[in-house]
Parts: sequence; C-alpha cells; structure tokens
Amino acid sequence: MAYYPNLVIDALKHVVHPGKGKDIVSLGMVEDDIRIDGQRISFSLIFERANDPMISSLKNACAKAIKTYVGEDVQIDGNIYIKVTPKAKPKEEKALPQVKNIIAVASGKGGVGKSTVTSNLAVALAQAGYSVGLLDADIFGPSVPIMFHTEDARPVLEKIDGKDRIIPVEKYGVKMLSIGYFVDPADALIWRGAMATNAIKQLVNDGNWGELDYLLIDLPPGTSDIHLTLVQTVSISGALIVTTPQSVALADAIKGVSMFNSKNIKVPVLGLVENMAWFTPAELPENKYYIFGKDGGKELAAKLEVPLLGEIPIVQSIREGGDKGEPAALNQNSIIGMAFAELATKVVEQLNERNLAMPATKIVEIKK
Repeated sequence: MAYYPNLVIDALKHVVHPGKGKDIVSLGMVEDDIRIDGQRISFSLIFERANDPMISSLKNACAKAIKTYVGEDVQIDGNIYIKVTPKAKPKEEKALPQVKNIIAVASGKGGVGKSTVTSNLAVALAQAGYSVGLLDADIFGPSVPIMFHTEDARPVLEKIDGKDRIIPVEKYGVKMLSIGYFVDPADALIWRGAMATNAIKQLVNDGNWGELDYLLIDLPPGTSDIHLTLVQTVSISGALIVTTPQSVALADAIKGVSMFNSKNIKVPVLGLVENMAWFTPAELPENKYYIFGKDGGKELAAKLEVPLLGEIPIVQSIREGGDKGEPAALNQNSIIGMAFAELATKVVEQLNERNLAMPATKIVEIKK
C-alpha cells in the first residue's frame, strides 16, 4: 500500500495538545519534513523548549494516530524526532517613541556654560514654534531648575496605561525633568555610578514626555557612565559640543567629539557651539572684546570637519537671566536672544540634513 504525506497530516489532526486544546497541526507543531520510505514514516515535532513535559505523551499519541488512521503496518516507532524552536523574544519597545529628535549637549570640561547654552537653546526652539523637552542629565550638579527658577517644583506621578509616569515641569514652553526636582537643593549628591545611571534611566523611561519635536539632554561635563547609559537607552539623533575659545577648553572639546565618533558609539556630531566668544558691554553693543581668545571654535571646527553652529557672546543679561530663572533667549530682540535664535535655526537645519542623509542612530550595545 502506498502512503502519502497528506494521509500523515490528516492522521495527526486527531492529536490534540492537552494544554492548548487544539490539534498539533493547526498549532504548527508538525515540521514540514515528512519522509515516507516504503512502510517507514518519519517526521519531526516542533517544541519551544527541549524539556517540554508534553514531548513524551505527544510522541506516543502521534504514533497511535498514525497506526490508527494510516495503517497498522507502518513503521513509526522511533521515527518521530523533536526540534526545538525557542520563542522569539518580544520586540523591545523603542524608548521615547513620540520624540522625533534627541539632541545630546556635551562639553569636554566644566565651566564652559553648557547648561546655559542648553537651556537657552531649548527656549529658542520653543519660541520658534517647536515642541521641546529638556532632560537635565547632570546628576551631580543639576542646574536646570535654577535656570528656569523652578527649584520648588515637585513633579507628580500619574497612572497612565497602568504605569506610573512622571509629569515634567513646564515653563516657557519647555517640558523639563531634573534630579534637582527630587532632592533638597542644599544636599550634596553622593551617589555611586549605578545609582546615578538608574536615576537617569527612570527620568527617560518613566517621564511622560508626550510628542516632542526635540528633546535636549544636558549631559555632565567630560565623559562618564551617564554618557554611556544614555546612548544605551535612547537613540540620540546628534550631539552638540559646547566649548569656549580657550585652548584648554578646545583640547577637551576634542575628547567630546572623539567619544561620540568612536566606533562603539557612532552618534553624529551636529557641530560645535562656541560660548563666551567675546564680551560685549551693554553700553557699547557694537564692541567686541575677545577676552578668552579669538576664532578658537572656528579653527577647531575646521580641524575636526564639523560645523560651527553658533558663537554666543558674553553679555551681562545672560548671567542675570540665569540667576533669575529667566533665560536670556526670551528677549528675542536682544543680542543674546538673536544669537540663540540663530543657533536654533542652524541646529534645526543641521538635524534636517542629518535625517535626510543618515538612518536613525542605533541604541548602542557595549560588548565586554
């Protein structure tokens, strides 16, 4: 008597998986490798793990079904094999799926005005009509609450889709989260690296950021675990490096660019921002005094082959605005306001060019 694969399939439709209540054929447990050689029939059953407790009983049930519905003379014992196909891991949800662009703002060293630049750039983008968020990732020296005079703000938790979400503080059209909102400003933050990185992950993943055109991340100075944590947590569209014209700042800026360009990170550097480019007294707005040196940022940008996106002067209003929690960029007609408006325009242009020319940055996987 000749046997056919369809006879075997029809017979196996009578074998019901006890735990799932369906036959093993409709469950996709029968591999497409049925072999018939005279009276000998062989095939494989697919399981998700090698120690599945149903393997033995289902093999016996299959052998019985074959003999019952195909033929008693069929040689099936010992010819049913097991293949293990592990369950596909669930696809990880992209962090911050509603955020179009994530910009890391970094500096090689402290004291170059990175947080001042980040805060004013965020305000300038918001004034240009974009939806903007600002994450203060400088865990050990959070300054965003001071920059926006929101030191007393305490973000609240809201249950959204069954999960507790942190509602960002909002001012001047900018949504903000900072560790500074959760600690006493008078307390020194003495945290081990793991504590700091976990805090950053929580602000990123649990923040209810909503839909944003731009999320700016104010990084700590230098390079640290915080930087690695962020590139391993979110897909950063590009990085801005803040420097001053001083030689020591420029030397450290090179390290910042090198970090983002490294083979393990590969985050595009959008360009440099030269802060404290010159001093202009309020009573002599046309005068420029290059007290920290001249053209250092321009020369470094040319050397590194990245754009110089902005030159921000020193004026008294930027210090006063920072102290009062009123970013100087709010005054769009001032020297500093126009400088940040121009910077915002160039950052948007640079990001648009980057997004047209390059795929989205992949979340970094650091392999030991």
